[in-house]
Amino acid sequence: MMTFSLWTFGLLMISLTGAHELNHFPENFEVAKRDEQYTLTCNSKPDDIVTWKLNGDPLEDDENVKQNGTKLTVLDIDTPSLGNYSCWKGEKMLSSTYLLLKVDEEDTIDSLINCRAKSYDCNFNCTWTGNGYTAVRLGLGHNCSKSSKSCQWISSSRQLAEGKLQFEMYHDLSPYAEESTMLELTAEAISDLSIFRTSKRFYLRDIVQPDSPQIVKCQLVNEDVNVTIDPPSTWSAPYSFFSLEHEIEYVLRDDGQTERSSSTLIPKKISKLRVRSRDSLVFSNWSQWTPWKNVKTGTHRLCRCIKTEKYCCPELSLEVFNGCKKEKRKSKKHANSSGKYPQ
Repeated sequence: MMTFSLWTFGLLMISLTGAHELNHFPENFEVAKRDEQYTLTCNSKPDDIVTWKLNGDPLEDDENVKQNGTKLTVLDIDTPSLGNYSCWKGEKMLSSTYLLLKVDEEDTIDSLINCRAKSYDCNFNCTWTGNGYTAVRLGLGHNCSKSSKSCQWISSSRQLAEGKLQFEMYHDLSPYAEESTMLELTAEAISDLSIFRTSKRFYLRDIVQPDSPQIVKCQLVNEDVNVTIDPPSTWSAPYSFFSLEHEIEYVLRDDGQTERSSSTLIPKKISKLRVRSRDSLVFSNWSQWTPWKNVKTGTHRLCRCIKTEKYCCPELSLEVFNGCKKEKRKSKKHANSSGKYPQ
């Protein structure tokens, strides 16, 4: 991904003690490498007489900076030379630029960012897991990897627990065409006055992970149970084109053993089941398992099947359904008359 080690980070924090913390991306900034020279140019007319300030304090030629007309050269990039450089004509500020220190990446971007697409639609989410950064932004495309001014940077849309940040990214890939173009994701992160940048390329199909599917009903078919499963509401449509395969995990009623099946036809004598799904064509990541559901295939106490979040049952006839509603009203009326409430 794009992180530097905790050891390097610790040294950097110590070296930046007293620096002006930057908790946003300034409109104008330049990135320089440590121990190198860097030249800043004032946004002025060539013959203007200008002065420079660093973090609001006037600058004069010394052993580390040298002014040549409207240009200012920082001779040795190090922590004391980082910050907001502004050039002035008298009392009027002409331009302002932050000089930030480039931090070399040591790890891969995957150690800091996890991306997931719930479908092949035009958006996906990325979660930033790095700690100790005061500003983070992500961008898609070649313009962002080259730090072009035309890059459409995305800021965090939501802050999660443990300092994690969530980003909602948008792309223009057609979900119906064969995927031949890789997405290029770039991340920039600031810690005090240091910045590091990294990019990664991937196919959308590599990050697709559907939401958990919906268990609709369990219908008895001879000595087996046929489980009806619907795709999650967030999955791409039409479902005939964006097909999913399902895996069912179930617990046998007799011995409590757990087994799995890729068929929706499973043994009758089971106590509970759960389901997960994935793209059947590209073998995407599996979805999370659904919660366990108790399986009821007989005719005894069918009214429990109204609680569809807990039970997987045959489809209730209108007669049975209305009878359950009457039974529930009768139970409630009896409980109220006796001063008790139904459990």
